[in-house]
Parts: sequence; C-alpha cells; structure tokens
Amino acid sequence: MKKTPDFNKAELDYLKEGLKRTYKERFEEATRLYKIQQTLNKATISHRTFIAK
Repeated sequence: MKKTPDFNKAELDYLKEGLKRTYKERFEEATRLYKIQQTLNKATISHRTFIAK
C-alpha cells in the first residue's frame, strides 16, 4: 500500500518552519542567496580542448 504525499500539508509545514526563524536568520539567508545569484550572473562558461603533452 503506497501513501500519497500530502503537498498542502508539506507546504504549510514549510511555511510554519520559516516563520520560526528570526529576522537575522532570514536576512543572512537572503544575503547568501543574493551573493550566489550575483556570482552566477557574472560567471562565463568557456570550453578549452584538452591537449595531451
């Protein structure tokens, strides 16, 4: 017997967990995500062929 996931309950639990965090914790998390976003926006993808010596 398989249980079906209850997405509504999971979403509410996730939101309640987020509300338990302090403003400082929320700010630090948002800052971390912003810094990652800035780094990824500046990133360039380059491809170099492998040269065996």
